[in-house]
Amino acid sequence: MPTLVVNGKSHNLDIEPEMPLLWALRNEIGLTGTKYGCGIAQCGACTVMMDGKAVRSCVTPVSTAEGKQITTIEGLAQNGKPHSVQAAWIAEDVPQCGYCQSGQIMAAVALLKQKPNPTDADINTITNICRCGTYVRIRRAIHAASKA
Repeated sequence: MPTLVVNGKSHNLDIEPEMPLLWALRNEIGLTGTKYGCGIAQCGACTVMMDGKAVRSCVTPVSTAEGKQITTIEGLAQNGKPHSVQAAWIAEDVPQCGYCQSGQIMAAVALLKQKPNPTDADINTITNICRCGTYVRIRRAIHAASKA
């Protein structure tokens, strides 16, 4: 029976260890901010952080996540205050349809943990896909969050 620590809270789950983390988060724990996109780790809609690093939860087995700190979009805000990346997303009016945004935000937070003052080239290492094409605003928001 796997145990996951998600957003600081422990969850004992009666699931198979090979279940993708995405489905454990959404269907077992009820955190639906992490989205299903492609199912093959290409689009990034399912991005969460595991021990501070961005991972594609659609292809990450629960067994890989055991004993690690998992952070989802629901775990970013603290005491009702949005994370600096979330605030920058709002200020820069990043989303259009919004479907990919939780994954985009999680990838940006992970990048800023590694590179607090990223260059455009650093931001280009984020491979999450936005079908609406809001990449210019995403870049502006990441730069704004790095200065917050």
